[in-house]
Amino acid sequence: MPELPEVEVVRRGLDEHVSGRTVASVVIRHPRAVRRHVAGTEDLASRVVGATVTGIARRGKYLWLVLGDRDALLTHLGMSGQMLITSPDAAIARHERVRFTFTDGGSDLRFDDQRTFGHLMYDEGGAALPSPIAHIARDPFDPQFDQAAAVTRIKTRRTGIKRALLDQTLVSGIGNIYADEALWAAKVHGETTASSLSRPRISAVIDAARDVMAAALAQGGTSFDSLYVDVAGSSGYFSRSLNVYGLAGQPCTRCGSPIVREKFMNRSSHFCPVCQRKR
Repeated sequence: MPELPEVEVVRRGLDEHVSGRTVASVVIRHPRAVRRHVAGTEDLASRVVGATVTGIARRGKYLWLVLGDRDALLTHLGMSGQMLITSPDAAIARHERVRFTFTDGGSDLRFDDQRTFGHLMYDEGGAALPSPIAHIARDPFDPQFDQAAAVTRIKTRRTGIKRALLDQTLVSGIGNIYADEALWAAKVHGETTASSLSRPRISAVIDAARDVMAAALAQGGTSFDSLYVDVAGSSGYFSRSLNVYGLAGQPCTRCGSPIVREKFMNRSSHFCPVCQRKR
């Protein structure tokens, strides 16, 4: 699933190509793409048509088109969602779910989703923060992110530090890939109980997460296949710089020990058994 860097790459692309434009039409080709909008497809389309996109915002792994000065079109990419800028005369793509045209006659915006786990949802009055994601914490890139408060929240958890990092109500944007990378960088095992770590140690893990996500963002995010792309359809290259994730059996770049992969919450954890000893 795309994490903060991948979503931020998309947000920046949308801001460049869509902000300031007025929606002329919305064609919803698959109702599942707007399943969270309980009023239905026609209602969502009628609300968006005629609205001017005044900005693109993000909270954690969610992003939204700010419509006018008060409403929002909330977007979650799910496992395979893509927001793509495309030519107005481009043929309907195989996995195209929604298409937006604009009054200036320029490029269209397309929402493609092969696995249809992503979704779009209109939220009246949600320009500043859509109500469905009000419970999600700020992420380490948010100008108003309070790291001391985030450390305090994590410190109260009697669960593994990796589980705490993935809890989007504590700190948002960090997913499985960057949690593994941050814990490796901070030399902390993911199963170490969060409450047993000192505040400086937890803060160091958050710093590591911010650093590794910033590095990923600079390379367009992490792409393992053609599903994770920017608005132009290009893949990111940070997978070439990963230190542990997906590298089971390969030598740790710090100590040379083979990287270990273990099952974790229906996913996987990757770590160095020497640099990140269990406690």
